[in-house]
Amino acid sequence: MSHVATRIQRVPGLSRFGWLMALYAENHDLLQRLFEPADLGPGSYVSSIGDGLDVRVDVLEVHPYTSELRLSYGITDPVTGQPDPSAYVRVYRDARQVEATHCYVGRRWQDVIGMFPPPRRVVGHRLQMNTFLGKWLHYLAERGHGVATLQYDGPVRDAQRSGTVHR
Repeated sequence: MSHVATRIQRVPGLSRFGWLMALYAENHDLLQRLFEPADLGPGSYVSSIGDGLDVRVDVLEVHPYTSELRLSYGITDPVTGQPDPSAYVRVYRDARQVEATHCYVGRRWQDVIGMFPPPRRVVGHRLQMNTFLGKWLHYLAERGHGVATLQYDGPVRDAQRSGTVHR
């Protein structure tokens, strides 16, 4: 009987953390193509395509290698007075990555998953937020939002700057 050596090729798997880092890179490419945030200074910008649902891009902070943004529609939550839905985004220009840091008015990750969550829960939560961000950026691009529709709307007001609710 002939002995045939079988060779099993193993395709390297992508860990959840690796998947998250790939998502950050993909979101960077999407956001850069959509609004070119690296070229925006601090302030509020509005993208209007005539559908009555304007997108607001608030550039909250600009640092040498990062920028802090908030993406939202021109809708205000009646209870909190904050834009909702919204996503707070950190742009790492040097690493070419974009991270959604939180997506809820007044709720940081600690409010959602607790103060001392296991690492798996933290990565899972970040995967959810950044998957949402990627889908939203794709949707905005399909609707026609982009650099051509983005107009400066003035400085970010203090009430717009805070993502926390003070009650």
